[in-house]
Amino acid sequence: MKIGTEYEKYQKAKKQVEEIKGFYSHLLSYLLVIGILIFINLKYSPKHLWFYWTAISWGIGLFFHASKAFDWFPFFGKDWEQKKIQQFIEEEKKQSIKY
Repeated sequence: MKIGTEYEKYQKAKKQVEEIKGFYSHLLSYLLVIGILIFINLKYSPKHLWFYWTAISWGIGLFFHASKAFDWFPFFGKDWEQKKIQQFIEEEKKQSIKY
């Protein structure tokens, strides 16, 4: 049993590292693209600043990605997911007992 537990811990840690790695890739893309958009905006239409709409919108998505990768988000977190799964299993058992 201990071997399975260690393997599960390893898999969970590996998945967490992959999520963090994905976030950092997302962050790098964000910084590069927003930097290019700022340059284009300030060079060609400095009186009308439109780049911040993209920065804000994408930034919100980046925030949620970070909250998932670093397990900050209290709502719909891993504990919530496990509780919901358990709830559905219990409901399914009750339904199968009735019929």
